Amino acid sequence: MLRIIAVALLGLYLVAIGLWPPAAAPIGAAVTGLAVIVGLIPGPAWLGLGVIAWLRNRPAPAQVVAD
Repeated sequence: MLRIIAVALLGLYLVAIGLWPPAAAPIGAAVTGLAVIVGLIPGPAWLGLGVIAWLRNRPAPAQVVAD
């Protein structure tokens, strides 16, 4: 909790002194790079990967125990 408060206060400090845009530039570059990488992979491939991940990690069916 203290870490969250410290990060929030750091953000407010940077906004107050006008250094927020240069401080946030590396984050913006990382997000832009991630968007380029995600955009290179076609939508059906993402859908297929999602289906595979769901099939591998889905909950096991409940087993019925006979008396």
